[in-house]
Amino acid sequence: MPTALITGATAGIGAAFARRLARDGLDLVLVARDTDRLTASAAELHGRFGVRTEVLQADLATDEGIERVEKRLEEGVDLLVNNAGFGNQGTFLNVPVEDELRMLKVHCEAVLRLTYAALPGMRRRGKGGIINVASVAAFLTRGTYGASKAWVVSFTEALAQEISEPNVQAMALCPGLVRTEFHERAKMDVSGTPDLLWLDADAVVNTALTDLRRGRAVSVPDPRYKAIVGAAKLIPKGLIGRISAKTARRYD
Repeated sequence: MPTALITGATAGIGAAFARRLARDGLDLVLVARDTDRLTASAAELHGRFGVRTEVLQADLATDEGIERVEKRLEEGVDLLVNNAGFGNQGTFLNVPVEDELRMLKVHCEAVLRLTYAALPGMRRRGKGGIINVASVAAFLTRGTYGASKAWVVSFTEALAQEISEPNVQAMALCPGLVRTEFHERAKMDVSGTPDLLWLDADAVVNTALTDLRRGRAVSVPDPRYKAIVGAAKLIPKGLIGRISAKTARRYD
């Protein structure tokens, strides 16, 4: 039975991936920090879909947590979803450098190391996929979060070019605003954001899996955000930075 490993699997986009992949019949390895939520999610998915669900508690902001997931990936999986991530409260210089480094650890180092652990087995078997969850913020000039997600996109695009096996794919998923716990955890005030900019996590996942099958290196779900990304590529970066700074999400 094919197996998918999902980081940040208990909420938001990660949980949506878990539901969709379980519905499709894949066994799951669920990775997150909260053991209780992991156990509850695994039990629910097993009960609903009858798939095997494995729980792996790991904090990807630590070497120990990354190493734990690396070891499991070296045993072999068919799909890796690097979804774990978070945002910091405040702008650069108002955020402790330790918190910024934690973000880079999770968004960049963990993505690199887990990809490195999973990809050799996929290439040997001649099949497999890696989805690295980035953000539309990767195409805008906005703080450490956007910079880290820009790294994810660049890394994944380069990786997709290097993989020679036709049935092994790597893709960066770049959603816009999705209704998850992300903004609440970062204490971001998004109350003024228009409803039309919000995406549904299940719809984002459906688009991502379709784009992965099509062999796309970058997936931007929804025509609205495709238009935003397209416009961002045409506007000078200095102007994008000024617009982004004026329209940035507020913090409590």
